[in-house]
Parts: sequence; structure tokens; C-alpha cells
Amino acid sequence: MIDLIDLHCHLLPGIDDGSKDMSTSLRLATQAVENGVDYALLTPHHMNGVYVNHREDVIRMTTEFQQALKQNNIALTVFPGQEVRINGDLLTALDQNDILFADESNHYLMLEFPDDDVPAYTNDMIYQLQQRGIIPVIVHPERNTKIMRHPELILNLLEKGCLSQVTASSYVGTFGSKVQTFSAQLIAAGQGYLFASDAHDLPGRKYEMREAFAKLRGDLGDALADEFEENAKSIINGDPVLPHQLRPIKPNKKKRFGLF
Repeated sequence: MIDLIDLHCHLLPGIDDGSKDMSTSLRLATQAVENGVDYALLTPHHMNGVYVNHREDVIRMTTEFQQALKQNNIALTVFPGQEVRINGDLLTALDQNDILFADESNHYLMLEFPDDDVPAYTNDMIYQLQQRGIIPVIVHPERNTKIMRHPELILNLLEKGCLSQVTASSYVGTFGSKVQTFSAQLIAAGQGYLFASDAHDLPGRKYEMREAFAKLRGDLGDALADEFEENAKSIINGDPVLPHQLRPIKPNKKKRFGLF
């Protein structure tokens, strides 16, 4: 197994719904290392209607956090990033250089949708981003209730060239059986590209990367698990990610009264 890279976590203290203070951040970082994670992209929420975490602030806090990790002998290397909510001001924020990417070449953007929606302007926004040479990485589509009802929405975005990040905890069942089943369906259909922790200091939002990779190797084999690991490495390095053969997810047939 290569070094595990976590491209989505909320370890920076006191700036969103993740860690509340530095001691909590250090505890989460220790858990990350114990779970096999060596590198982490720190992705506080940005422009989601509640939190705004400007690029320069995240860079400064990441530097401070890396120093604290070193002082506490925690072997985690961290990089500044953002979990950016799709919104009407995103292009302006890009023009103002207030957006952080997963890689230093500004190629891969960790993009979040609302929990229960894929906005009507999404296709146009994706097109505008791609015109700028940006590849959106759609985070945790398996937990979006509209995508769960209409899986063709994420398939359409992947067919346009987006990537997708499945939360490790979703795949191992922490968010319940429906999310776990949908996660497995996405991955089996070629619609998942990598795991990330999305770790928060919240119940059920811990590091389960090692468990997810073990399950993936058992379910679908070593080759796909290796690919998930390599994809995370490619994204953080700004390298190309090989396209998948995408297949639609068949909707579950509804049964009248569950009798037939």
C-alpha cells in the first residue's frame, strides 16, 4: 500500500464545523496517522452560506498547524485546501484568487453541492470551470439525497469530465445502510474515483480510510483499491486521472406494499 492521502478533512481548528480547537485538531491528526494517513489536504468549508474561509487565512492556519504537528511529533504532512460550495459567486472568487485547489497547479477543485440538491445552474457552472482548465472533484455525492433519488445526475457530471470522491465512512456503513448501498453502487458502476475521510470532530465523522480500503479490496479487488490510492496521489500532484468506464446505476424497482 502506498502512503494514504486524505483529500477532504476538517482538521483546522475553530473555522468551521470540524475541529473546535488546536487540542482537538491534534487528536484528530493522531487518529489520521493511526488510520494510515500520511498526507492530508485540509479543506474547511468555503462559501457554503455559513462559513467563509479565505485562501490566505487557510494558508496561514495550515502553516501554523503543520508547526504544531511537528512540535507534537505527529507524522502528518498537511496542505491548504477548501471544500468549495457551488454558488453563483464562485467565478468571481476565482478571479479574485480566493480559491484553493487540491494541487498547486490549480487544476483540481474539491466541489460540494448542498446536501439535498444539485442546483439548476450546475451544468453551466461546470462548463465555465472546465473552460478555465479546472476539473471539479464532486465530494460525497453518495450522501446527496437528490443524487440518491436521481443517480443520473452524478453520471451526467462524470460523463462531462468531473471526478467524484466517496467518503470512506459512507462505504463502511457509518452513515447507514442506504448510503452504504449507494456508495457501493457508485463504485461498482465506475462512478467513484477515490476515498477521503471528511473527518470532523462530530459523532460518526472519524477516520475509516483503512477500513474502507480493506472492504474495497475484499469486494472488488486489489486493482481498483490501488487505483483509488493512485488517483488521490495524482490529484494532489496535479497529474492526469485516467477516465473510468462509466455505467448507469439501475434504479431499485418499487414494490406495491412490498408483497410482490
